[in-house]
Amino acid sequence: MAEMTLRVITPDKILIDETVTSVRLPGIDGFMGVLPRHAHMIAALDFGPLDYKDSKGVAHAVFVGGGFAEVSDNTVRVVAPVGETAGTIDVARAEEAEKRARERLDSGISAGIADVDTLRAQLALRRAMMRIRTKRRSL
Repeated sequence: MAEMTLRVITPDKILIDETVTSVRLPGIDGFMGVLPRHAHMIAALDFGPLDYKDSKGVAHAVFVGGGFAEVSDNTVRVVAPVGETAGTIDVARAEEAEKRARERLDSGISAGIADVDTLRAQLALRRAMMRIRTKRRSL
């Protein structure tokens, strides 16, 4: 089976550096599939699960918090400001963050406030929901 390299890089560390058979990226316009020998590409990424199959065919999920992906020379390089493997995601913490974000949004909407705090709450809500989704995909 054809293979390629996947590297997921965050400011802290190289999160993933593996040989894989397929990758599914959370692009800003929707999910994108990448297979070995894919055409060269650069794409902006959204918050969400990055799914991949390793060389043994085992599926994995990683949360990425935006960034970009470059595909070239049979390598997928993802540079993201935030990244977590599904195994390290604390669902209870993510659910608490989701609850706080919903409360902030509810209080802002009832007060008729539409400002930077509302935008931050919306982003926090999306991030928490995508972290939970990533964790559940790996179960």
